[in-house]
Amino acid sequence: MGEKKIKHYSPEFKLKVVLEVLREDKTINEIASKYQLFPKTISSWKKQFIGNAELAFTKEKYVKGFKDEIKGLNSEKDHLYKEIGKLTAQLSWAKKKIDFLGLGD
Repeated sequence: MGEKKIKHYSPEFKLKVVLEVLREDKTINEIASKYQLFPKTISSWKKQFIGNAELAFTKEKYVKGFKDEIKGLNSEKDHLYKEIGKLTAQLSWAKKKIDFLGLGD
């Protein structure tokens, strides 16, 4: 039996199809036939597009959120690098002491 291949479409292609649906020049079935898609897929894309349309007008809010998240992640990364440096120095010191005491083999 053949394995189903899932097609992935680019955001640009999805936008092109949805905008064509919103123009209402053709039915969803006609557009689906034109692009060899299922009407349900196109309806889903349209619903997703309309559900997120406010992002086009409020992007600053979301960009600020992402910037704050990045700032927090960078701060956490810096803390972890400092901790790695501290632990590396302690390990180096411990190895030197083990060698000095003649306990290492």
